[in-house]
Amino acid sequence: MYRCFLGAKLHRVVVTAADADYVGSIAIDLDLLELSGIMPGERVQVADLANGERFETYVIERPAGSGTVSINGAAALLVRPGDKVIVLQYVWVDARETPPSPRVVVADEMNLHPRLLT
Repeated sequence: MYRCFLGAKLHRVVVTAADADYVGSIAIDLDLLELSGIMPGERVQVADLANGERFETYVIERPAGSGTVSINGAAALLVRPGDKVIVLQYVWVDARETPPSPRVVVADEMNLHPRLLT
C-alpha cells in the first residue's frame, strides 16, 4: 500500500500573471523549483490565499531570477496578479517507509531570494 504525503510547498508566493488564453499550467521561476524539488511537468495543487480557490495543474519552468509565478489556462480565471498562493507537491510513499520531511520554500514579495524553511 502507498500513502500520499506533502513533499514540498512554495509558501505564499505572489502571482505575477494570469493568462486564460494559454494552454494551461503554472509557470514558476527555476530558482523556486530547484530549491523545493518540484519538477517541470509535475502535477501540483495551488491554493489561493485571497479567495480560497484550490486547483490542480502542471508545472513549467521559467528562467531563474525572473520571479515568475504565472497561472495559465482556465485556472487563470480563479486568481488575480498580486494574490498570494501556496503551491503544494505531494509524494507517494510505500506505507512501510518513513515519509519524507516536506521542503517548505518562502521568498520575498517579488518571488526572489527563496529560502528553505525546512
